[in-house]
Amino acid sequence: MTYGLTFLMGLVIAVFATPITIILAKRWGAIAHPGGRHVHSRPIPRLGGLAIYAAFWIAAIVTQVWDKLIWGLFIGSTIILVVGIWDDIREIRPLHKLYWQIAAVGVLLPFGFSMNSISLPFIDPIVFKDYGLSAIGLILMIFWVVGLVNTVNVSDGLDGLAAGICFIVTLLLFWSANRIHELSAANLMLALAGALLGFLFFNFPPARVFMGDSGSMFLGYIIGGISIMGLLKTATILGLVFPLLVLGMPVTDLTFAIIRRKLRGQSIAKADRGHLHHRLLDAGFTHRQAVVLMYGISACFGLAAVLGAKGQWIWALVVLCVVFALLIMILMRRAARLTVFSRRHSK
Repeated sequence: MTYGLTFLMGLVIAVFATPITIILAKRWGAIAHPGGRHVHSRPIPRLGGLAIYAAFWIAAIVTQVWDKLIWGLFIGSTIILVVGIWDDIREIRPLHKLYWQIAAVGVLLPFGFSMNSISLPFIDPIVFKDYGLSAIGLILMIFWVVGLVNTVNVSDGLDGLAAGICFIVTLLLFWSANRIHELSAANLMLALAGALLGFLFFNFPPARVFMGDSGSMFLGYIIGGISIMGLLKTATILGLVFPLLVLGMPVTDLTFAIIRRKLRGQSIAKADRGHLHHRLLDAGFTHRQAVVLMYGISACFGLAAVLGAKGQWIWALVVLCVVFALLIMILMRRAARLTVFSRRHSK
């Protein structure tokens, strides 16, 4: 009953809060204008992250018993939300934004957040404290959450894309947390799932509102923080591997983006039109078709994670090989077309 109430509260609050954020975005000037790497054709308010934040935390207040960890997550996520709102309104330089992300994650340290151990398939868990290396766990925690913040941020390129992917992720992480009886983490994941579904009523293409950096950074922060609270404490769910597999598509896209920009001599923080969703649109898919296809790819990564968690590694590897082959084919497609085009014009 608590699970259902948590999900329903997050959904209902998001449905009522999102129209309010549209009004606030117009009043504060948080508008995404078309052009450049953006694919939308008209100005869209981009403060929907505030509705997701409100729905998530109100549901958590009502249904959750707060402890030290949740207080740390609340304070840190509030900081990351404020940074995101400021970026949506005024825009912050990428390096300065990274500093704020690190500072927001640093807030978690005094509240007990740390990767005390890492559990990987086929080997015993590595406990850093046993080797006098507790500081490594703190550093890894910062890298982990900051990495997820930017991974989700990269995936926010089409109407409904980041929200839909994160909705799939939260359901899978709820399954994982519930499976190992991490009830606090499971409840929080359902609160986030409800908030995302409520927001998707307004964000699925054609979108009436974007989540903005306030939403994408908040989502990455919460998913990273909750995974440390519950999912990274045990080897039974493959620890670090499960969340990485579930987020396999945006992680792959981010990795290709870093490699692509490095090869071009660009800053890795410089935005471009080379992401997976751009390639799909350039290949002739409609906006909605591209989003649905990427939902399917994310679900396949989730399926591989579930199969791995159940010990069915052969099938998990088969699914991953098929999905990675599809991703590489999509990511390389436009590059091949551009090479042919440049050769024609050089003759």
